[in-house]
Amino acid sequence: MKPSKKLVVEAVDEVLSAKGSRKFTQSVDLAIGFKEIDFKKNEQRINLSVLLPHAPKDVKVLVYADDPVASKVKGVADLVLGSAQVQEYARDEKKQKELLNFNSLAEPQLMAVVGKALGKVLGAKGKLPAVLPPNADAKGFIDRARRTISLKVKGKMLPAVHCGVGNELMPAEQVADNVVAVLDQLYAKVKEHQVKSIVIKLTMGKPVKVSA
Repeated sequence: MKPSKKLVVEAVDEVLSAKGSRKFTQSVDLAIGFKEIDFKKNEQRINLSVLLPHAPKDVKVLVYADDPVASKVKGVADLVLGSAQVQEYARDEKKQKELLNFNSLAEPQLMAVVGKALGKVLGAKGKLPAVLPPNADAKGFIDRARRTISLKVKGKMLPAVHCGVGNELMPAEQVADNVVAVLDQLYAKVKEHQVKSIVIKLTMGKPVKVSA
């Protein structure tokens, strides 16, 4: 049975109440285990993009664009790369790894360019850009990119997904809102009886199971 918002809030409260004192800001992570799903079959694997109500952390956004769009998004996006710069990154493995720290958007005509030059690296980590439509509200799309996470099964045999849903400095209600957003989209993909467990934990904390 899908847990209620009340049960999610109770679990998040328990997690955050035991955060202790660390020298870094801990993430709040969500882990969901499954049963009776054959992840060796492509059609049964979990691969979702979830728009959260609240950014779970300070998410950086990269936009692949040439002028005039590039000039339009500078100062709003954290990094802007044009088609020439994409080719520079394609020749530098160190720079390619830096791109994995961003959520990204690309104007339509650069989607193929990015896919051909960087698709192998970005695709493996679920970091391929979403489309920034022509004449779109760039600021709005960038805000959505900051709040979008990937929910994806890693490998063919591991029957679980993990994602970040917040950090220890966020109000419990906001973290719970994010958890509920993930569960709403997940339960639209799988049947209730196929969800084996739902666990919330801090980076260095003990896991707390969300009761159904």
